[in-house]
Amino acid sequence: MRRLTTFLSLVALGVSMTGAFAQDKAIMGFKDPASELELEKKFDQQLKAENLDQWLKRMSSRPHHVGSPFDKDNADFMAAMFKSWGYDAEVVSYDVLFPTPRVRLLEMTGPTRFKAGLVEPALKEDATSGQTKEQLPVYNAYSADGDVTAELVYVNYGVPSDYEELEKAGIDVKGKIVIAKYYGSWRGIKPKLAAEKGAIGCIIYSDPADDGYVQGDVYPEGPYRSEHGAQRGSVMDMPLYPGDPLTPGVGATKDAKRLDIKTAPTLTKIPVIPISYGDAKPLLDALGGPVAPASWRGGLPITYHIGPGPAKVHLKLEFNWDIKPAYNVIAKMKGSEFPDQWVIRGNHHDAWVNGAADPVSGMVALMEEARAVAELTKTGWKPKRTLVYCGWDAEEPGLIGSTEWAEDHAAELKEKAVAYINTDGNGRGFLFAGGSHTLEELVGEVAASVTDPQKGVTLAERRKAFDIVNSGNPDHKGFQISALGSGSDFTPFIQHLGIASLNVGFGGESGGGEYHSIYDSYDHYSRFQDPGMVYGVVLAQVCGRLTMRLANADILPFEFDHFYSTVATYADEVMKLPEQMREKADKINGMLKANYYDLAADPKQPNYKPLPPKEVPYLNFSPLQTSLATLKEKAATVEGLLKAGSIAPANWAKVNELLYRSERTLIDESGLPRRDWFKHEIYAPGFYTGYGVKTLPGVREAIEQEEWAEAQEEIITLAATLDKFNSHLDKIIAAAK
Repeated sequence: MRRLTTFLSLVALGVSMTGAFAQDKAIMGFKDPASELELEKKFDQQLKAENLDQWLKRMSSRPHHVGSPFDKDNADFMAAMFKSWGYDAEVVSYDVLFPTPRVRLLEMTGPTRFKAGLVEPALKEDATSGQTKEQLPVYNAYSADGDVTAELVYVNYGVPSDYEELEKAGIDVKGKIVIAKYYGSWRGIKPKLAAEKGAIGCIIYSDPADDGYVQGDVYPEGPYRSEHGAQRGSVMDMPLYPGDPLTPGVGATKDAKRLDIKTAPTLTKIPVIPISYGDAKPLLDALGGPVAPASWRGGLPITYHIGPGPAKVHLKLEFNWDIKPAYNVIAKMKGSEFPDQWVIRGNHHDAWVNGAADPVSGMVALMEEARAVAELTKTGWKPKRTLVYCGWDAEEPGLIGSTEWAEDHAAELKEKAVAYINTDGNGRGFLFAGGSHTLEELVGEVAASVTDPQKGVTLAERRKAFDIVNSGNPDHKGFQISALGSGSDFTPFIQHLGIASLNVGFGGESGGGEYHSIYDSYDHYSRFQDPGMVYGVVLAQVCGRLTMRLANADILPFEFDHFYSTVATYADEVMKLPEQMREKADKINGMLKANYYDLAADPKQPNYKPLPPKEVPYLNFSPLQTSLATLKEKAATVEGLLKAGSIAPANWAKVNELLYRSERTLIDESGLPRRDWFKHEIYAPGFYTGYGVKTLPGVREAIEQEEWAEAQEEIITLAATLDKFNSHLDKIIAAAK
């Protein structure tokens, strides 16, 4: 990852020269930074941890999955709160497909018999864990109905590299049921890939090495996943498109045209179920066949075998395929000068069960932020741009609430949206952020302005220490944001509509184990995640500053040098990929020719011998290199104009409009190959990673999948997109002069 400059240390000294106006204590985009900084002090004074705690306890007191009574109750409660603070608030509903389980059966029929419990027991230490009448049971949403019996095969994390290892060893999963560990990729990739390999069923379990007693004390003694804890979750094929599976590309309104369930492409093709490591142990222990490679072995007290068999399992699943209402809360505060420019702030409110950490901890931080902003208006202040606070429903099954609203309002959002700032669950520890790299410097500046409550230094300083310690690089400088893949509600805004976006949250010190279980409760959160809601307040501080600076800036705080250097880094990576593949292929072919794999193999163990690699052709990257050279020049010119502070006030409005529309030019309306809903040429979730990002996705994935003709076409498409971005920078330059 690329490094920032000494910018953050300068900010910490109060002598930063960044931003649209060069002066002492400058902040990006403000002619009068003192006024904005004073406003932020007043904002901080309004924030109250007791509000977050009260709302967290209230909103997580009952299960509130999509379509449940308490889901609607929470939406109505939030809308009423926003109205009481002076916002124009409403609950906007969409009708979406949300299956719930009717039959769940998993049993081992041989060589011994075992029936999985598929139950998380109530705990006396967890007040809400016994609400069985309202709890969704352990299941994977959008699994296929099915009744299958077959031998079991252990596939590690069930990602492409794992199947490559199986193929090397001559192990085929066709006609089998696979069992995979959580982690390694998004859960929906595991049944997707298993089905592509011919498996007829999929089981996913949480191994204690990743999520249990190997990590630390288990709940209720500690935060980590206990023997019977299981992770619910969607297995929708979201790398194709998120949102309602039946209404791709359009809002799921009552009169929307819907696909037939049998043909909806994002629904999983085989039955799949999640289980605890308590239920997984007998299944894994009954496997024979070769011993799993060392990197595949987990934390259970067994010898990990791959199979197939002799363990044979019976999996039977049936679902209610119902259309349910999803309730989005939309609250607006009209801008005083630019009402048709929107700064959008969002967090989801639905959960698999009680959802104290995921998502209510983030939702209540957003609410307190919005309340504190509203308090400032009582002094006569108003944001220049319209603030839109959103509480999304149906995020958990597939980013549905946000996607349907974004698709339903696509034309308006393309015209009005300045930026989207997302949060999800929150915890204790370090500030992490991902997003559009045109906003990286803004995030770093804000991180340098907020104090970490545990260490008394800025968030930027603490995160820098974390990065240095974990990277081993003492030269690390500044605050970095990551590229965005998927996994939360920023996805439709940045990757479908081209709206500059951020995803922000704290973590790293709050343990785990409660994720998507009945134990994601107020009791768990208040003990182990963020006692006293200290970091909830800090999250409100960070996002409040980001939101208000974008709303109030004279010149919007977008920056392009960082964007150029980031894209150049990604381009350097993809240009090196073919050569790396070529060198690897030559090495493997040489060892195959010399018979080294056979000679080195234990004759009593499977021989993981690779297949002869295919020839790697040479690609022409010159169009991309030319576009990047132009981008470097024009980005530097734009930055020079912004930082000089010489743009006449009469030109600010035009420059601002061009600045926030810059992300739109990174959209290719034809979309990525085989998934045209995703249109961003710089960031996308990987086809086989799900949440994990693929940068320059069209080119990178074509190379990785050895689709060489497609790779050359995607190089040309990417270059054309960057040329379009460069032309947009020309417009900014002309407007600024």
